[in-house]
Amino acid sequence: MEELKAYSVKLRRMVTIKDPEIVTLKNGRKAVRGVAAEDPSSRVMRIVNAEQAEKIRESLG
Repeated sequence: MEELKAYSVKLRRMVTIKDPEIVTLKNGRKAVRGVAAEDPSSRVMRIVNAEQAEKIRESLG
């Protein structure tokens, strides 16, 4: 599985998403949510398209 990355506003840089999960937002879009590997107290989220969401879901199991 490739590393999922997202921008952390708190850390001001791109970080690796630890414990990623696929979520659906209110508007129906898919996103990957988790915590920053470098700082477990900061939560990060990255919006993905439906195709990427399925690919990530398959790799997560």
